[in-house]
Amino acid sequence: MIHFLSHATFWRSTLLVLVSAVLCACAIRGPYQPSSLAIPEALANVKTKAVNDVEVSVAILTDKEAEEHFGLPLGDNDIQAIWMRVTNATPSHLWFIPNVLDPDIYSPDEVTLVTSGAIREEDRDRARQGIRDASMRLSLGSDSVHEGFVFVPRANGGRYVDVRLVQDLAELQRQKTAAINDDGTPPVADQFEFRFGFAIPLPDGIFDYEKLDPEKTYVGKALPDLSREELRERITTLPCCASNKEGTGDGDPVNVVIIAKAGDVLNSLSRAGWSFTHRITLKSVLHLAGATLQGNSYPVAPVSDLFLFGRKQDFALQRARNNIAQRNHMRLWLAPFTHHNTPVWVGQISRDIGIKITSESASFTTHIIDPEVDLAREYLLHSLLADGLVQGFGFAAGSRAASKEQPALNLAKDPYFSDGLRLVLILSADPVPYTEIESLLWDEVVAPMADWQSKAPLMPQKVHSVQ
Repeated sequence: MIHFLSHATFWRSTLLVLVSAVLCACAIRGPYQPSSLAIPEALANVKTKAVNDVEVSVAILTDKEAEEHFGLPLGDNDIQAIWMRVTNATPSHLWFIPNVLDPDIYSPDEVTLVTSGAIREEDRDRARQGIRDASMRLSLGSDSVHEGFVFVPRANGGRYVDVRLVQDLAELQRQKTAAINDDGTPPVADQFEFRFGFAIPLPDGIFDYEKLDPEKTYVGKALPDLSREELRERITTLPCCASNKEGTGDGDPVNVVIIAKAGDVLNSLSRAGWSFTHRITLKSVLHLAGATLQGNSYPVAPVSDLFLFGRKQDFALQRARNNIAQRNHMRLWLAPFTHHNTPVWVGQISRDIGIKITSESASFTTHIIDPEVDLAREYLLHSLLADGLVQGFGFAAGSRAASKEQPALNLAKDPYFSDGLRLVLILSADPVPYTEIESLLWDEVVAPMADWQSKAPLMPQKVHSVQ
């Protein structure tokens, strides 16, 4: 016989279960036993860069490594530990600016407070001091080596670690006043700021970039290396849109071309705030379904498959919002040609503004795209320009042009309109000043949303390859 509990009985039972869980959790708290891994030898993802007489090494601990090293469950509380070592061989006193790395950095005592429920009360003071001692110092003296940890909110799949070191301002001021040029002006310091950037992946087995292997994509094939004009002509003849697996229907428009090595693509986009994505697996589909039903964030949610060059996208990236229904996302395919011996990536970018149920997708859901797809194209350009990661850019024909009055439809029957141009980006591994960015001087574009204005704009809206 099946008995149905009354509401009162149900809530009493639920309360008892919760109390029992808390009591059990308290009962199983163990002693504080950090094992102190051999850092950095025990870490697999250490990266090092040097600028003049300053060298910086960084690595991100996995949840397992962090718990073993600190004896505290950082991962259970969505905290990541970033290890750093700074060798300052200059005669100057430097300061590490942690807020550049992440504005939501955790203090040592905050880390301990958040995680200390997992250890006995009598061990908490020792754990707190251990985290304090392990933390990275901010003041870095001349001719010194400093290492330690910075604690930040979790970033799934990997993150861009931006390390900024600046010379002590008081010291800089004393140097200026101590040496005056012949014309009475203070000398300009050789270098008072050092910047280091690292794109560090954290694979979990289901990120699509984990299967990325550009060397094998066209193995055995001699890829043509195109000149600038040959590249433009080839871009205009590419398919207008991605397609379904059978190639029988046009999907979202192919509106992006990126010229860069695979590592520089991941580095630049992650630095500009783009996240990696999960592949479509049972685990990711269940996570996606839960986030959809609850309206939660899933910043590395899988992107449905579209096809170009006879295969699904090689990898995808996204800039997610707090709601799973809203994000910018981009699919990229390695093209069967190069430009000046540099790989060319052909992509599709759009902005998701909602979700609907469909039987056409492996995840049984699909996003609804913003109909003005050119806005997503411009968003990509601006996000990369803002970080100085663009060596050159322009626009070329070849995508599908459609008007608001007669929009095109993608595979999900979402309408969209566009000027039919493709954004072409040449990425730089190092920051480029805005005044040194090259315009390809190809096709002209009309600024998106220009015809939304109710009155004539004060400035001409047609621009020459610059938004």
